[in-house]
Amino acid sequence: MHIRFVNGSDFYSLAPLINEWWGGRDMAAMLPKLFFDHFTNTSFVAEIKGEIVGFLIGFLSPSKANEAYIHFIGVYPQYRNQQIGKLLYKRFFTVAKQHNRQIVRCVTSPVNKTSIAYHKKMGFDIEEGNKQIDGVDVTTNYDGKGQDRVCFVK
Repeated sequence: MHIRFVNGSDFYSLAPLINEWWGGRDMAAMLPKLFFDHFTNTSFVAEIKGEIVGFLIGFLSPSKANEAYIHFIGVYPQYRNQQIGKLLYKRFFTVAKQHNRQIVRCVTSPVNKTSIAYHKKMGFDIEEGNKQIDGVDVTTNYDGKGQDRVCFVK
């Protein structure tokens, strides 16, 4: 497996796959091309034999000098449980540390139980929310009305 920085053309390979990778959930709108153009030094693609099998879109917070943020990560379903996500996270953590960022944040939807479990396994803590869903702290309306999120910090 080869991990490299993203580039603008990766958008055209990944955009048609996003909803499929998320089991039909409409996720493509959350990953506009601007991330592939403006966060190339903090975002990564994992490839096997030239095929994209995973990606991580992250950035260094421009307003919080101590923080970095992971916006989106995905692994092609056929390649899950092969440590690809873990390696992408580690690569991002290394870049964050090189830029003196001690805190990494990310969010997920409360319906995405797999993501919640995975982030906890990766050492993220769930931040206190203003309500609980299935015993998990959630911040209501985080991404707009009715868009509750589980907020993580590491």
